[in-house]
Amino acid sequence: MVHIVGLALLLAGLARAVPSPGSLGSDLTLLFQNDLDWTEFSQHQSALLLSTPVNSSAAVSSCSALNESLLSPSTPNFSADLTRQLAYQTYTGQHPFLQRYWVAPTTSGQCQAVGPFGTLLAADCNEKLPALCAQSAGWAITGNGSNPENWEINPPQDSNTRDQLSFRFLGIPYANPPARFEYSTVYTGPSTINATAYQSQCTQVGNMGNGSENCLFLNIWTPYLPASSQPAPSALKSVLVWVHGGGFVNGMSSDPTFDGGAVASRGDVVVVTINYRLSTLGFLALPDGKTNGSYGIGDQVTALQWVQQHITAFGGDPARVTISGQSAGASSIRVLLGSPPAIGLFAGAILQSDPVGSGSSAPLTYYNTVEQEFNTTTQGILELTGCNSTSDVAQQLSCLKTYDPLKLVGLATVANSPVIDGTYVTTTDLPLTGTGPLARVNVMIGNMRDDGAALIGYPTQGESLLNAAIAVTGCTNSSVQGILSTGLFPEPNSTNSTLNVFNVTARMATDTIFRCLSEATASSALNHSLFESLWYYQFERSYQLNWWSPNFPVCTPPVTSQFPNGDPSQEYFHCHSGDLYLVFGSLNRAALPYRDANDLPFAQSILDRWSSFIRSYNPNPNPAYLTVRGYTNMYSTLVQQGTWHPVGAAQGKEIRVLSVPEGTKPWQEVDQCQAMNLSLSTFG
Repeated sequence: MVHIVGLALLLAGLARAVPSPGSLGSDLTLLFQNDLDWTEFSQHQSALLLSTPVNSSAAVSSCSALNESLLSPSTPNFSADLTRQLAYQTYTGQHPFLQRYWVAPTTSGQCQAVGPFGTLLAADCNEKLPALCAQSAGWAITGNGSNPENWEINPPQDSNTRDQLSFRFLGIPYANPPARFEYSTVYTGPSTINATAYQSQCTQVGNMGNGSENCLFLNIWTPYLPASSQPAPSALKSVLVWVHGGGFVNGMSSDPTFDGGAVASRGDVVVVTINYRLSTLGFLALPDGKTNGSYGIGDQVTALQWVQQHITAFGGDPARVTISGQSAGASSIRVLLGSPPAIGLFAGAILQSDPVGSGSSAPLTYYNTVEQEFNTTTQGILELTGCNSTSDVAQQLSCLKTYDPLKLVGLATVANSPVIDGTYVTTTDLPLTGTGPLARVNVMIGNMRDDGAALIGYPTQGESLLNAAIAVTGCTNSSVQGILSTGLFPEPNSTNSTLNVFNVTARMATDTIFRCLSEATASSALNHSLFESLWYYQFERSYQLNWWSPNFPVCTPPVTSQFPNGDPSQEYFHCHSGDLYLVFGSLNRAALPYRDANDLPFAQSILDRWSSFIRSYNPNPNPAYLTVRGYTNMYSTLVQQGTWHPVGAAQGKEIRVLSVPEGTKPWQEVDQCQAMNLSLSTFG
């Protein structure tokens, strides 16, 4: 058994021994030259680098323990791929430039090694060199992969399967299963863990399955596993902790969209995705002094605490953690930035399409007290469950604790927003004037150009702009008339009258739900010098999720005979969630095509910018890094299209436009936001 911080974690149910970096006496690094072109993955061999020098016979034995052999020089692109990968080992200081590595012997049995530039050299079999083992696991379009027992690794924490891109540890419990409506604590349960398959998502309704209340699991993708429980800090990788979206009512860490393999392999970081409790099970509040809501936020903090305690065993640096989320996940990141127990657990934060604004976004901008939440939401839940037959709060709680969980989250009224619970959420909103708790970290914020287009209904034939705008904004007739009369939201005059109306309502929805107060957040943070660094972006090229494309086909590019999968160079709405495949490089997991010649280099540039921020808190990758890794497309983007400046560094260039080509813009829709009482100065 392997013991670390009091835990002995081995693969459940396996009679044979599972190798670990410790038992092999060597760190393990999975090498793969990932250009994100999944259609060509079969032409590139990944490899396992065992860093401890051994003789040839010991190298063969170590590879055999991993169910592999020494890497064959006859594999496709052997020299080209290894030249980049081994040069990167030198760049990071892990191995000297002239280092040689064991590979498979010649057909005559002569021991040989590979040196710089992929050169094969004869070697004395008794020399001690690091070894390159083959890595025969492929990659799966969806699911957990295949034949996991051949590819198990037991690091000082858990067992896993690996695939062509990375080591994968799935379904790790990070918290003790909490009682309903109670806060979670870091896992101290049974020490035998099977980390070879995803575990249940949290209870929810919808097309993602029902889930379970026992759902506090996380998943890890890493390119590197240390042998020592105290590895050299220089060897550790930066860490991304991803918080999924879904309106605080659905979503899961095992969504293939968030598969971390591409980010781990191309970005050289450790990726963690987490579940957290959702809907009424995650946010219900009662005025009894203890049932204070925000359990889902507490779960996220518990996961960050687990990461601080254990991520080193997976090659991650607990001092370089970036938290990130999209939609409700970005709302979570916003809460965590001001959450006292979370401060100090991360050094960077990314907020993608944060629904901070008015209307439906108001409870995610200005948090309810327990009393407000009870009056606006909980009483409706009590009525629908029949738990309002008594006025005694203790009895109401007892009734809710025994109510069917799936029915509870499927009610017409549910709790799905953070509440000022007094521990995890202590302020009415994120304190952007420096007067309250705030993590003074590196922050990147941004939105899709047309985020709101996916979140509103499409106008009916003949519907007036006024009526459609009232429905979208939730404002009164007179207020909307006043806004439209400013001329700031002109209606197009094409022959498609419903599309004309939709253009305006999508713009208004994007402004009110996402853009205005995201820009105001950045503006106030800049004015009060709150963050170590601050970056803002807007996507003006997108790839909509293939399973979620509301108001189809507005969020997808027009199909033409030349571009049967859509022509992204033409105008279309860049909608909510159209960034996710790009940020995770996960088009491969859904077997989706690159639509034109720019899609692949654009996907590369987005993943490279995000992983650069995770590594260095700067979305401009180091040119030397790009050169040594062979990332020529991103290098060209950097050289030809200029530097992405932090907010405040260049007047009128606050926003980086992510498109082909990239560009810069000043704050957008400033006058429109002002007209809707959502000005840049909203937060002071």
